Amino acid sequence: MKHKVSFRPQAEEDLFELYRYIAEDSGLAIAGGYIDRIEAACLRLEAFPLRGQARDDIRPGLRTLGFERRAVIVYQVLAHEVVIVRFFYGGQDYERKLLAQVLE
Repeated sequence: MKHKVSFRPQAEEDLFELYRYIAEDSGLAIAGGYIDRIEAACLRLEAFPLRGQARDDIRPGLRTLGFERRAVIVYQVLAHEVVIVRFFYGGQDYERKLLAQVLE
């Protein structure tokens, strides 16, 4: 069974920020290609939603998936949907940031 993949607003904002960051450093073409690849990785979760690492220690049902050794995709698997929650890039302390959001 395939799952629908959706992006939370914060995840979309993370992608825009990531695009701007890469474009500033490496150019628009490289930034666009990177965003295309990370979005494609997210869409592949529709067929294989449990491929990432379970992170129930942060929040029940949360999963993470490393991407090209520089980014982390954070998502939840629901009954018929994969919800992309956040993206973190370049060694950000995503665990601390996610735990802080849970406590808010």
